[in-house]
Amino acid sequence: MTEHAGTKSGAGDRPLRIAIVGAGPAGIYAADALMKSEVEASIDLYERMPAPFGLIRYGVAPDHPRIKGIITALHKVLDKPQVRLLGNIDYGSDINLEDLRRFYDAVIFSTGANADRALGVPGIELDGSYGAADFVSWYDGHPDVPRTWPLDAEKVAVLGVGNVALDVARVLAKTGDELLPTEIPPNVYEGLRNNKALEVHVFGRRGPAQAKFTPLELRELDHSPTIEVIVDPEDIDYDEGSEAARRHSKQVDMVCNTLEQWAIRDVGDRPHKLFLHFFESPAELIGEDGKVVGLRTERTTLDGTGNVKGTGTYKDWDVQAVYRAVGYLSQNIPQLPFDDQAGTVPNEAGRVLVDESADGAARYLPQTYVTGWIKRGPVGLIGHTKGDANETIACLLDDADSFTPAAEPDPEAVTKFLEDKGIPFTTWAGWYRLDAHERSLGEPEGRERVKVVEREDMLRASEPHKV
Repeated sequence: MTEHAGTKSGAGDRPLRIAIVGAGPAGIYAADALMKSEVEASIDLYERMPAPFGLIRYGVAPDHPRIKGIITALHKVLDKPQVRLLGNIDYGSDINLEDLRRFYDAVIFSTGANADRALGVPGIELDGSYGAADFVSWYDGHPDVPRTWPLDAEKVAVLGVGNVALDVARVLAKTGDELLPTEIPPNVYEGLRNNKALEVHVFGRRGPAQAKFTPLELRELDHSPTIEVIVDPEDIDYDEGSEAARRHSKQVDMVCNTLEQWAIRDVGDRPHKLFLHFFESPAELIGEDGKVVGLRTERTTLDGTGNVKGTGTYKDWDVQAVYRAVGYLSQNIPQLPFDDQAGTVPNEAGRVLVDESADGAARYLPQTYVTGWIKRGPVGLIGHTKGDANETIACLLDDADSFTPAAEPDPEAVTKFLEDKGIPFTTWAGWYRLDAHERSLGEPEGRERVKVVEREDMLRASEPHKV
């Protein structure tokens, strides 16, 4: 995007002032793309949590340090002098769109997706029916969820065949002691140490070639000394559409090869059994006295295209808890249009779309943009949000000459506004203090860190407002 180099935009001779709401990967990638454009810019990243990194901190399983290594790259962006972190600020209550327009020339929303997509089957409301996102938030030490989790089911079902389903299944099947060397906080360790699950059943309604696992995450299931991964040979089936998918994607072929190898091997004696089932479509959660006592699935069969159709044959599974991992959903952002079905803010290439005028021309919300999952839905891997960010920033820079300049662009104006409201906002320097504190908690046990859960404890360690 160097074609914009040297542009000063409608802001005149001062740097372009940009607010980014959401300091997860999508927001940080947007800041990085803006800086690489060589347009002179001053960027404030707003974050609802006291700590940055969003999904990396609160959506990635604790036994996936490789993915958490992405933080190293994100760190380098936040270390840049053009970027400022303002954490522990809730958009919609602490600050709104009118406020942001007062202090910034443009606003980018990168709020991600942290709710569970609904699954419309009977019994989904029963006690023992859980959303994967809620469970992930618990084991990742999110401060806004309960400190305990019911783990008294010996047989558990996980609905979905993506990486989140694998994370949930793996954490449920592992022992607390296996996960203790990670960053899990004490309350999570205590919960997992007393977990009664001995069988975890993962269900997908289509076949192996349609699974959304990535090969590495799938193979990691088999690395635990306590987990026996079991695949039924009857579930290894392909049609013409499935074979085409294997030919066109090395990843799909690798996933199928791994599942085939597991299907033909003898079952070992590891204490926890993790079953991967295909061609089983959830039909009903079976309840008794308001609690889950089983799962009913309909057997499906391939239709030639890689899709499936029901066979009318049903099976009841003896489980006492069901986790749905059928996708994340973004939540409505105050003062922005929202597509409830898609779970996204309507947009064209990142420009927030209000509606169409009488002549069919698009009308945009002025100087307002989106990037990441709130822009395109919760699909793809973390790195895919880089392309989103580049597209959004290109649009922002194309529009910059027509911006109405912010009324109070001085960076100190917004911090005074927050201080006057009594908001204990955190800073990038505060993250360094929290990071050091968490590492000091882990050091006596030979762990990299122990995550702090309580918001007040995070704030105390971060020392709000101090730079």
